[in-house]
Amino acid sequence: MQANVEGMTANSEVNVFPISDIISALHNILAHAQVVIPDLKTTYSGSPNTDHSAIERDKSISAVIAERQEQLEVVLQEVSGLESVMDRVRDLHQQLLKKKDHVIQSMNLHRGLISSLCRLPSELLSHIFVHCLPETELLLPSSKSAPLLLTKICRRWREVAVGMPSLWCGLIVDVDNEDRQRAAFCYDAWLKRSRDRPLSLALKCFQNDATNLRSLLHPYMKQISSLHIIIFVNSFTPDLLLNDLPALQDLTITTSNPLWCTPGFAQSISRLPSTLRRFKVAGPSAFDFDRISSCNPIWAHLTHVEIAICQPNLILQLLQLGPNLCSLEIGLQSLCISNATPLRMGNLFPDLFNALTLPNLRVLEARYIRPWPHEELKAFLARSSCPLESLVFGTGVTTTDEQRGEYSILVPFLDVVVDHMRGDYFGYRRLAQHFGIGRRRYG
Repeated sequence: MQANVEGMTANSEVNVFPISDIISALHNILAHAQVVIPDLKTTYSGSPNTDHSAIERDKSISAVIAERQEQLEVVLQEVSGLESVMDRVRDLHQQLLKKKDHVIQSMNLHRGLISSLCRLPSELLSHIFVHCLPETELLLPSSKSAPLLLTKICRRWREVAVGMPSLWCGLIVDVDNEDRQRAAFCYDAWLKRSRDRPLSLALKCFQNDATNLRSLLHPYMKQISSLHIIIFVNSFTPDLLLNDLPALQDLTITTSNPLWCTPGFAQSISRLPSTLRRFKVAGPSAFDFDRISSCNPIWAHLTHVEIAICQPNLILQLLQLGPNLCSLEIGLQSLCISNATPLRMGNLFPDLFNALTLPNLRVLEARYIRPWPHEELKAFLARSSCPLESLVFGTGVTTTDEQRGEYSILVPFLDVVVDHMRGDYFGYRRLAQHFGIGRRRYG
């Protein structure tokens, strides 16, 4: 068998044999092939033979060992030859598998040509592709999901998908990728397909490499309308990424570092274009009076703001700086509002409640507010979904039992207090609690 197969293999290097002939020949050879296990017993295989002298016995045993060595070399050659043939068979097997894949690919391609899907107009196919996108606006490149998956189905689908800029306008850029050169090529190819459409980008920053990230995004800075910078490293500062963004409308910063907001960042914010409408910071409080003032140019154009502050008086400063605000969400735990100049303030407070969202608010006190904006406060509490613990109505606020009952229904375990004493609730609360005077509790 070895000689025949090796001969066939050798000849196949000169003359190409059909695989079917090789398989048939191998079947015939293997059908008649058999490895005969010889009987290798000798007179010395059992108990030692005592009929021979020691010298004669040693000579006989040495002859047996020499014969076995020759037999072993022959078997090793046969094993080596068969392994060589098996390697060649494995190579042929891999070639056949590759041939099978090519046949299936060609069959699917031509089957697709007569499919009703391939007869759909490109416009209809484009609408279908839009619905194939994940529900999230920002996409992480993956060959297992749209839009990249759509480019791997067939040539026509690839042409339609690549020719649709709307499929490539949202992207999550992960700069912690080990193969940076390949990742940069992938991101660049993705963004090029967006052409001149507005871009929504999320930048996940694990390392302090704003320079490389800026270089990657440089050709597309004028297209960025929405930017979300997610900071995972304390040393990262987003200042460099905020330059030359003439179309920016929505900016979000997410970080866990309380020291992320530097004077350089505040200056970068102040230079953002007048197109900016939404500004959100998800993270610890970083804005004080100085930083809010240094960002002053952008507040006048903003309509939605969500930031954390540690000084309640900054709310009025923000409202004064942002006359166009429609929504203001602030990470604040206590708030006291008072109308000391009713003629000038007028109906400010209904608008204030309509504009504010305070998801962390625990204590709210109101004084000298007439008329009381009951419906606006209810909407504010429902919208904020805050863990409010105390709602204090001081001097100059008139509410009914029914209204206070509605507040208690909206916020479970709410302590509603009507306090007739003058002064600040936060300063005298302990005295009032001690003597039990000057207030009524509800809820």
